[in-house]
Amino acid sequence: MVRQRYLLTCTGVVLAVCLHHIIRAIEVPLDRNIQEALPQPPTIIKQSVKDYIVDPRDNIFIECEAKGNPIPTFSWTRNGKFFNVAKDPKVSMQYRSGTLMIDIHSRGRPEDYEGEYQCFARNDYGTALSNKMHLQVSKSPLWPKEKVDVIEVDEGAPLSLQCNPPPGLPPPVIFWMSSSMEPIHQDKRVSQGQNGDLYFSNVMLQDAQTDYSCNARFHFTHTIQQKNPYSLKVKTKNPHNETSFRNHTDMYSARGVTETTPSFMYPYGTSSSQMVLRGVDLLLECIASGVPAPDIMWYKKGGLLPAGKSKFENFNKALRISNVSEEDSGEYFCLASNKVGLIRHTISVRVKAAPYWLDEPQNLILAPGEDGRLVCRANGNPKPTIQWLMNGEPIESSSPNLSREVSGDTIVFRDTQIGSSAVYQCNASNEHGYLLANAFVSVLDVPPRILAPRNQLIKVILYNRTRLGCPFFGSPIPTLRWFKNGQGSTLDGGNYQVHENGTLEMNMARKEDQGIYTCVATNILGKAENQVRLEVKDPTRIVRGPEDQVVKKGSMVRLDCRIKHDSTLKLTVNWLKDNTGLHIGKGMKKEDDGLTIHGVAEKDQGDYTCIASTELDKDSAKAHLTVLAIPSVPTNRMTALPKGRPNPPRDLELTDLAERSVRLTWIPGDDNNSPITDYVVQFEEDRFQAGTWHNHSSYPGSVNSAVLRLSPYVNYQFRVIAVNDVGSSLPSLPSERYQTNGARPEINPTGIQGVGTQKNNMEITWTPLNATQTYGPNLRYIVKWRRRDTRESWSNVTVRNTRYVVWNTPIYVPYDIKVQAENDFGRAPEPDVVIGYSGEDYPKAAPTDIRLRVLNSTAVGLQWTRVYPDTVQGQLKEYRAYYWRESSLLKNLWVSRKRQHTSFLGDRPRGTVSQLFPYSNYKLEMAVVNGRGDGPRSEIKEFTTPEGVPSIPRYLRIGQPNMETITLEWDHPEHPNGILTGYNLRYQAFNGSKVGKTVGENFSPNQTRFTLQRTDPISRYRFFLRARTQVGDGAVLMKESPALLNEGNNTVRSVAVKAQTPSSVQLADLIPGMEYKLWVFPKLSGPKENSYITFTTSSAYTKNHADIATQGWFIGLMCAIALLVLILLIVCFIKRSRGGKYPVRDNKEEHLNPEDKNVEDGSFDYSDEDNKPLPNSQTSLDGTIKQQESDDSLVDYGEGGEGQFNEDGSFIGQYTVKKDKEETEGNESSEATSPVNAIYSLA
Repeated sequence: MVRQRYLLTCTGVVLAVCLHHIIRAIEVPLDRNIQEALPQPPTIIKQSVKDYIVDPRDNIFIECEAKGNPIPTFSWTRNGKFFNVAKDPKVSMQYRSGTLMIDIHSRGRPEDYEGEYQCFARNDYGTALSNKMHLQVSKSPLWPKEKVDVIEVDEGAPLSLQCNPPPGLPPPVIFWMSSSMEPIHQDKRVSQGQNGDLYFSNVMLQDAQTDYSCNARFHFTHTIQQKNPYSLKVKTKNPHNETSFRNHTDMYSARGVTETTPSFMYPYGTSSSQMVLRGVDLLLECIASGVPAPDIMWYKKGGLLPAGKSKFENFNKALRISNVSEEDSGEYFCLASNKVGLIRHTISVRVKAAPYWLDEPQNLILAPGEDGRLVCRANGNPKPTIQWLMNGEPIESSSPNLSREVSGDTIVFRDTQIGSSAVYQCNASNEHGYLLANAFVSVLDVPPRILAPRNQLIKVILYNRTRLGCPFFGSPIPTLRWFKNGQGSTLDGGNYQVHENGTLEMNMARKEDQGIYTCVATNILGKAENQVRLEVKDPTRIVRGPEDQVVKKGSMVRLDCRIKHDSTLKLTVNWLKDNTGLHIGKGMKKEDDGLTIHGVAEKDQGDYTCIASTELDKDSAKAHLTVLAIPSVPTNRMTALPKGRPNPPRDLELTDLAERSVRLTWIPGDDNNSPITDYVVQFEEDRFQAGTWHNHSSYPGSVNSAVLRLSPYVNYQFRVIAVNDVGSSLPSLPSERYQTNGARPEINPTGIQGVGTQKNNMEITWTPLNATQTYGPNLRYIVKWRRRDTRESWSNVTVRNTRYVVWNTPIYVPYDIKVQAENDFGRAPEPDVVIGYSGEDYPKAAPTDIRLRVLNSTAVGLQWTRVYPDTVQGQLKEYRAYYWRESSLLKNLWVSRKRQHTSFLGDRPRGTVSQLFPYSNYKLEMAVVNGRGDGPRSEIKEFTTPEGVPSIPRYLRIGQPNMETITLEWDHPEHPNGILTGYNLRYQAFNGSKVGKTVGENFSPNQTRFTLQRTDPISRYRFFLRARTQVGDGAVLMKESPALLNEGNNTVRSVAVKAQTPSSVQLADLIPGMEYKLWVFPKLSGPKENSYITFTTSSAYTKNHADIATQGWFIGLMCAIALLVLILLIVCFIKRSRGGKYPVRDNKEEHLNPEDKNVEDGSFDYSDEDNKPLPNSQTSLDGTIKQQESDDSLVDYGEGGEGQFNEDGSFIGQYTVKKDKEETEGNESSEATSPVNAIYSLA
């Protein structure tokens, strides 16, 4: 069993090597010397375009250039026949080029040279072909002369003015202008179509004020030709001047033009089709007539317009889809609508494709005896046919070649030999075009050559990564090996890695890596070698850099810059101030280890940077110099010193060097008047994350030395940061490096997963060890796997990256997986087993026996028979029901057939599909879904949802044309969900928190307007509108009438403002201290509910006054007046009672009690008993005086019921005595002297 598995493994390896050998080809270097020395078949490098249109006034150049060795020779065919260039004196060919020049200036006719040209480039190793170039001469023919009559058209009628430009090459650009060269204004009513015609959706009287001329501009000749202009005569029912209707909201009705429904002017009818090629722009156009001019909207049936590449043009009349692909095919429709009606035109778009490359054949360079292949794969619609040619001739007509096998779109070469070189052409063509590609096969027999300069010297900084180059070439491809100092063992592995291009890479250059390296390239024809000398240099480091300093003006300051570098390298030290070069002026002295400034001035303040550099590396250090203008020493000892961040520690030193530990010692920096609380030690290693610092440990601020625990095989470098209450210091300068010895890893990778990415593989991934966990050089991972619950032995492989793909696995089976870390010192402990799964394939079966049960108008219940587990071919995630709305049971209602789906997670036999549209026909199919995707679909089931309640009406518009009426207008529901039986409208008045009675109205399904008569101009109204079907009322649409009035004492005023810009108005007679709302709106439309501003007028007084009714003086005054009135009334009654009886027959307004015994004689008895004051008389709210014990009334003294009381109970109006002559003569008191009259006249 072991032997068989071993043989199978070996066979697989051999097969893999053979396949790799087939597809691998030799690449010729770009080195000019090599390319000139190697034989090479011709290659076309420049040619003219396939459709070549030329200017007839210029000489014609047809380009064709090629390269090859020997230099190619050129020949041409014209219209499929040999074109003898030498016979035509006007035609010449450029030197060492195939480019043709046709001399038109020497009286040549360019039309004589039109045709189809093809270039052939030949040398000893083959023939290359150019594309077939169709040469055409640009044409700009004259416009045919024609007589254009005056066009008479009725106002409001549609009109199209035809352009019919002469057929130019290329087609001219069309635009319309008047005969006075003024552009024709275009909008959604008047616009130019893609065919150049000018379309009027409806003609207006103003259109006759100009004429219309079609102009054609030709590209090559730069000429513009103008057609004879059209003149319009518009017949109108209203001959008045157009300007008299310009402010009218409806221009058409004002002019007596009948409104009409839209009708398509282009394209005609209700449907059309259009074919477009893949990769070009698709332009769809819909132009409609109608009064008013219709609006155009575009849709795609069953989906949205292509996102990101759809653009509306020509006032929405054209839809442009750029770079069309096969996914853009389908049915598009345009809707033309105005307020009268709506029409639709459907355009069926079919996307075809000229051939386009999937795999273009590439040049193939082989060695003798090697195998290779040319692949030519193209796609298109219809699918293109592939034809192979060799050196310009059909491959079928070439001599038989046993080493060549043609199989459709592939040519396989086996055991090629010298002399088999040729140029092969692949022609992929269909009815829409063709592709032609040249690919040569060159069989070379070249001994190895080293392309790099000889005896190079490479310098590198210690512990840095370096590469030694050794580019080579040969055929067959040479094998390259590296040696050091002439030793016999090759360098590969460990610190060395050899790349395919011959480069030797060292991950970390050490001192012992210095020496002479030799690269040797070998093939069957010989060998070549070259030497490279490597020198490892010490890094350049600033061991003591400048520090931040605060100095007094006029003092001296020294900025240190002590450098350690390799003595064999030239050192350059430069200083920067504020990131620009420092000019060493008077008072400055630049030294080897620093910079000294004498007599510091304010201009010397800034950032100073010391840069130490060699030819290989550099280092820098930066510090800030602060110059104080006055002494900073405080004169008062009690004054607190300013606090700041601490200065960085310095002079780091490593001692007590051990295998896993080291002692780090440092000198604290100045604490800047805030004690140091902590020290943070950081480290950096240069193998995996060079230049990145990590926190190692932290220590109290009282220490300046610590023992650091270290990991194996890490090249450490440390720095220290001081921390106080103000903040952290800058990092210290790094310490010297310390490298620990290696050891075997102690932990294994984590996060191990095994997941299939294809149906026949399993990808094993894990989280790698970091720099402090590798513990040694050459870290690698041992990946082991086997099928779970079987007796198979473990398969294993060793890799250096963080993933490995196991191929040729069964579909979705569990595997045991282990990943173990290993370095040059050994392996980590045995890892734990993790379970993974190989890749999934699409499910093979669909649910069967699907049963539907309609639950209600929007939901349907499903039951199905579950699939067998072995058909899932993966983890069953869900059953998925795909459904789409096929049609509505309502006629002429367009529905979207967009496919939707509902998921039923897990292995379950039933579910519910909800959120369906009522009263519709649906189709449904089901599929099983696993991690790979959907399986096959089940048979399609059809069902119908019953009638439901409608959705809300599309809109409810509320208008208030005046203060007496409110108008309502609404539209049908977007989703009727059944046959509409009517509408239900409920409304109620409200004023602040007061709500009136709810009133209901029912309307027929065709009625969409209602006018409400207001009961008062103050209250607002709240409306509730529902559509209704036989099932019931639908969702409610609630809207409130606009708040035109305040809720209290309100007065609505309107002011007409002249329509001009800017407009202003002054509001007068406003009440002080009152809040107002202001609307501005067109005169013929109502105000919008929320489009108002609020303002409050200022008070009439400058200070607040208390309520007068609560003042004591006012209460006392009112009591005195009431007492005086009461006394006068008593006196009046006494004087009136002296006459005995008082006739009241003439008081027509007084209603007497029928039970009163004095009614019959028309008089009252006033006895002394009844002559009492009126303490028990009460005043009612309606302004009358109720009778209790006394039958007398104050009304008897007046004209009747004219006296009234205001709402606050105060008496208003005049209280007078009837001017009856007899009464005047029979009474002693006259009317003029009546105290009652006097009092109430005053009131």
